Amino acid sequence: MPGLGFPEILTILIVALLVFGPRKLPELGKSLGAGLREFRRSTQGLKDEFEEATRDLSGQPVKPAEVTVISAQPQVIRADAAVPQSTTEASEQLAAQPTNQA
Repeated sequence: MPGLGFPEILTILIVALLVFGPRKLPELGKSLGAGLREFRRSTQGLKDEFEEATRDLSGQPVKPAEVTVISAQPQVIRADAAVPQSTTEASEQLAAQPTNQA
């Protein structure tokens, strides 16, 4: 979303003037300003409360925990390498394995 430039703001003000009229527009501006001030006060209060809660008993800020991200990569096993193609291959593989009979 691009920023609002002078032409966009001017267009918004003209439309607001046409919709609300010259008598109602200052009232709307005052109420909008009061709402924004109250919003800033409440967010600042929440921010201060959060910072106070993150301090430990000695008054020093708490350091965030160190996080190590481990990336798991899947292992792909080819089906033709894992499973013999025929019963003769399976018997050849069994015959080729050394037997440890005691």
